[in-house]
Amino acid sequence: MNDPQSLGLDFCADDTLSGFRLTRLEAFNWGTFDGRVWTLQLDGKNGLLTGDIGSGKSTLVDAITTLLVPANRIAYNKAAGADSKERTLRSYVLGHYKSERNEVTGAAKPVSLRDHNSYSVILGVFHNAGYDQTVTLAQVFWMKEAQGQPARFFLGAERALSIASDFSHFGSDIAQLRKKLRGLGAELHDSFPPYAAWFRRRFGIENDQALELFHQTVSMKSVGNLTDFVRSHMLEPFEVGPRLQALIGHFDDLNRAHQAVLKTQQQVELLTPLIDDCSRHRALAAEVDSLRGCRDSLRPHFAGLKLELIDKRLGSLAEEWERVDAQVQKLDAVQETQGQQIDELKQAINDNGGDRLERLAVEIRKKEQLRDTRKAKASRYGELAAVLGEPPATDATTFVVQRGKYQNWREEARNRDADLQNTLTEHGVTLLQGKQEHDQQTLEIDSHKRRRSNIDDQQIQIRAAMCAALGLNVEEMPFAGELIQVREDERDWEGAAERLLRGFGLALLVPDAHYKAVAEWVDGAHLRGRLVYFHVRSRKSAELPDLHRDSLVRKLAIKPDSPHYDWLERELAHRFDVACCGTQEQFRRETRAITRAGQIKDPSGRHEKDDRHRIDDRSRYVLGWSNSAKIAALEAKRRQLEARLGEVGSEIGIVQKQRDELTSRLDALTRLEEFTAFDDQDWASVATEIAQLVDERNRLESASDVLKQLNENLRTLQKAQKETVEALQAAREKRAKVEQRRSDAQDLRQQTMERLHGFVIDDALLAKLEAMRAEALGEHQLTVESCDNREQDVRTWLQSRIDAEDLKLKRLAEKIIKAMASFKETFKLETAEMDASLEAAFEYENLLTQLNRDDLPRFVSRFKELLNVNTINEIANFNAQLARERETIKERIAYINKSLGEIDYNPGRYIVLESQASPDAEIRDFQQELRACTEGAVTGSDDAQYSEAKFLQVKAIIDRFRGREGLSEQDRRWTEKVTDVRNRFLFAASECWREDDSEHEHYSDSGGKSGGQKEKLAYTILAASLAYQFGLEWGEVRSRSFRFVVIDEAFGRGSDESAQYGLKLFQQLNLQLLIVTPLQKIHIIEPYVSSVGFVHNEGGRASKLRNLSIEEYRAQKALMPAQSAQESEP
Repeated sequence: MNDPQSLGLDFCADDTLSGFRLTRLEAFNWGTFDGRVWTLQLDGKNGLLTGDIGSGKSTLVDAITTLLVPANRIAYNKAAGADSKERTLRSYVLGHYKSERNEVTGAAKPVSLRDHNSYSVILGVFHNAGYDQTVTLAQVFWMKEAQGQPARFFLGAERALSIASDFSHFGSDIAQLRKKLRGLGAELHDSFPPYAAWFRRRFGIENDQALELFHQTVSMKSVGNLTDFVRSHMLEPFEVGPRLQALIGHFDDLNRAHQAVLKTQQQVELLTPLIDDCSRHRALAAEVDSLRGCRDSLRPHFAGLKLELIDKRLGSLAEEWERVDAQVQKLDAVQETQGQQIDELKQAINDNGGDRLERLAVEIRKKEQLRDTRKAKASRYGELAAVLGEPPATDATTFVVQRGKYQNWREEARNRDADLQNTLTEHGVTLLQGKQEHDQQTLEIDSHKRRRSNIDDQQIQIRAAMCAALGLNVEEMPFAGELIQVREDERDWEGAAERLLRGFGLALLVPDAHYKAVAEWVDGAHLRGRLVYFHVRSRKSAELPDLHRDSLVRKLAIKPDSPHYDWLERELAHRFDVACCGTQEQFRRETRAITRAGQIKDPSGRHEKDDRHRIDDRSRYVLGWSNSAKIAALEAKRRQLEARLGEVGSEIGIVQKQRDELTSRLDALTRLEEFTAFDDQDWASVATEIAQLVDERNRLESASDVLKQLNENLRTLQKAQKETVEALQAAREKRAKVEQRRSDAQDLRQQTMERLHGFVIDDALLAKLEAMRAEALGEHQLTVESCDNREQDVRTWLQSRIDAEDLKLKRLAEKIIKAMASFKETFKLETAEMDASLEAAFEYENLLTQLNRDDLPRFVSRFKELLNVNTINEIANFNAQLARERETIKERIAYINKSLGEIDYNPGRYIVLESQASPDAEIRDFQQELRACTEGAVTGSDDAQYSEAKFLQVKAIIDRFRGREGLSEQDRRWTEKVTDVRNRFLFAASECWREDDSEHEHYSDSGGKSGGQKEKLAYTILAASLAYQFGLEWGEVRSRSFRFVVIDEAFGRGSDESAQYGLKLFQQLNLQLLIVTPLQKIHIIEPYVSSVGFVHNEGGRASKLRNLSIEEYRAQKALMPAQSAQESEP
């Protein structure tokens, strides 16, 4: 080994100054230490920092803490018990020393020694005499923004620096100071972590817990709980964060794989019935197309049938035309012969004086025609006049009088008809409204008979629709009125109660469990009516308000078995504590009141009485859980309505009869308007003229027997000719009709042939059409005339089948498209290029095929792989790591016990730390859950590893690691607890004899002991903790360990004996102590320190620091009290 002297190192002869110790602390513009550099000089030895309360001791302690501990771990002035809001880094940099209240706003505002243009520096110089190494740590602060937090940089240098020489004369630019310091060889950092890493490497501090213990030591009072102290200060935490994040990350992969499996399974479950429906749709569409094809073929098919029947008809018509034409030819010849004979007879008559007779015959015929015309008019006029109860007009004068009378009657009849029509319309509207009201009443009665509730049917339907939509039982959401009724002995107040509580009774009571769903449904639905509902929350039972002695609430009964009983009881008491007043005097006197007649009064002075409906109209009652009385009232009301409708119907019949009679009269009057002159119906005068002409003819005929015989023969022949002409005309008409029928048949044949043009019906279709004709028409006889009708009958029958199938097809299409749209909405990414249409069915079929063939097996395989290889193995590794940490803790306790074994707790005795497993249920359950997650993984059982139960076991743990919604803070605390292996141990202390290691006394915690014993145990454990954390070795001359400890007021609070024990103990560990305590305890601490720093603040504004060696302190103490010491230059 090399000789140390050959390396140029000058080691000290003993270990009193071994390790890194604080030589001096400097502060410039720090807290109330203002305007100059203040120095606490320790020279690596124990020192005492003392002064009155509030003088500034903790300000210097906080400077040391700021140099060594990260900002997020510092609680300034912690030992002094200050509020964390009282002192901050900003308050130290600006030098807050008091608060002033704003007279305007009343708010308190801090008063500062410095403004935001100043800067602050704290600096500590540490020296290791064993290696002659010096380290300077410093931090510089300045205000970038007047209202913000200070900016700062961190400095480390392997040489001694001072604020006065090295942190001054740089102007106002911090960058110049940085440059200057770098020129001195200092390393600068803008954040604490690299700065801490720099000085930890030089001080030999291996972990953050050592500095945490340093910080805790500053404010240590006593060991409140031994287990907590050992866990917090003596054991390093296991860095579980990355492992948890890895676990969560692997589980996220697993969860995504699991979601992929679930998603794919869901897709398959949704697509399978969708594709089945698509197949059914195709088959049904093909069937409909076939039916449509049959329908389109009906016309040519029936045209063919009709053509056969037409051809048969044309054959029979040809035969009939031949027969009729022969008859026409025969009768034509007969007529011609008879005409010749008549001409011959007329010539003979003319030769015998027949010309006058001929003229008379013509004139008589004309007169007879005029007579018949006038007689028909006279007959019609007489019939119309008879309708009016008037005789026929016999002369022109009577006719003119009647015509004027009829005109007046006609006007009156028209006015009367309009009046009757209006009356009939009014009665008709009344009857229609009455029938609608009757139907509504019948529905209401039927609705009430199906239930026991008095609630209106419309409200019942709204509730039924809501419950059906949400899958709820209507009994879970009663109306308030279904649970309330007036007591039997208070029935005389029933009408008043119904009037006051009607609105509340029609309100729906919605339990808290269904409130969200109901609110969303009501908001999205069109109710076609009004709905009021209450959100019924479960409340803690509270005393009901005192009710008025005559309160309406006392007259009400609540359904005893209702789960809403308490809520209703409270609501009724709050809403309807209304005094029932039997007299007007009481009514005027009460603040909230109601009368039997239904007059209501509220505290605002508002009065109301609503008599739009009778107060005893039970058909409007809504309260009660029995509706028999309401049904009886509704039925009575319906009977009254039926009687009234009967009366209206009778009145309509009477008015209708009157109007029918008036219509007949008005028709006659209207028709009489066509008769404008009496001559048009004067047939009697024409008849007289005819009689005269007939007499003349008879005289001429009786004058000649030859002429008489010739006329007789002529008449006979003319009669025969007339018969022949009639027969001929009939035959010709018949032939024409046959010809027309033939022509029509031929036209129809042509039209029918046109229908058949281009159509070819194969045998299979023909057989199908004939089967449909038989099915649609049954047994029938087909004719030419019935063909079109029968075709229409078959078409109608077939169309109804098509329509029915079309409806099925449409519904199926809607179902398919709806399913597609739902699928697209659920799986937007996978269906971005797919439409929700029947044309896209093949895409959904392809997707299902792909899912079943490729995706689902792949996702399941991936899920199994991630579950087995990643997650379960990771959990197993995590569990194994926790087990290793458990063993590490045991090893560390053994190492700490080694340190404790070096310390005499009492003469001949030492302390041993003992550990045992924690009985905490959460920790135990967590360990069991971890084991449960890995069970089956070792055997490789596929069933055990790939199971939903296994996944859910893992998920339950990972969810808590991640933090469940609404429980994130609770889960964070749980995670910190169960993953911190230190929490798996409880610790106790055993005091043992050195000679045989037997136990003298056992300490399960620091409770139950005297104050001195607690403090002694605290110092012992703290000393061992420091020895462990700082890596101290007993009797080291050369050490790179950190040896500086600050104890703020701990020795000042304990007993003299425990304080002396602690000081001796720290002396044995060769630790440098800076003891912070008020003046009262200096006599105990004085023998153990080499210097004293006095802090005082006379005016409460600026603090001052004075350094004395212990010898100077003792000399001055002999001269004057310590509190009168004057400020001196350091």
